[in-house]
Amino acid sequence: MSEFNDRTHAREVGVETISPSTSPSNQLTALGISGSSTKDWRLIRALDVIQSRPTQSVREVALQVRLSPAHLQRLFKQELGVNVSSVIVERRLSRAAQLLATGELSIKEIAHSVGYNHHSSFVRAFQRRFAEAPRQYRQRSFGVGRQLENLSDNIAHS
Repeated sequence: MSEFNDRTHAREVGVETISPSTSPSNQLTALGISGSSTKDWRLIRALDVIQSRPTQSVREVALQVRLSPAHLQRLFKQELGVNVSSVIVERRLSRAAQLLATGELSIKEIAHSVGYNHHSSFVRAFQRRFAEAPRQYRQRSFGVGRQLENLSDNIAHS
C-alpha cells in the first residue's frame, strides 16, 4: 500500500469529520482540493450540500444552487480545478471509510447509505480509491482500533 493511502487511512480511522459549518477553504482542503479559495457563493453552497448530503447527484446539487449541471461542472473546473463528480465521489467514499471503521453497518448497508445503488459498484469504487476492498479496510481499521485501546489500557494501568 502506498504512503498516501496509509496516511489517508490513518486520518479516516481517526474519524475526521467535516461539518457543514466548516469554512469553505477548510472544506476544500478536507476534500483534497488545495491551494484554492473561491468567493462564488454558488460553489460555497454546493460544497455545503456535498458535505451534508453526499448521496446527491450532480444534477441534484446543481438544482440546490440554482444552476444547470453543466454550468456547475464548468464553475467547479474553472474555480477549483476539479470535477464536481470527483468531489462527490470522494466525499461518499470518505464517509464510507468512516462507517467501515465503526463496524456497525454491513458493507451493503454502507454502500446504500452513501449513495451507491449497487454493492458491486461501491466495492469497485472503494478499491480504486483505497487500494483495498472494504472488508480488508474494515479489518485493518479494527486492528488499529484494538492497538489504540490496548495502548490506552497499558497507560491507564501504569
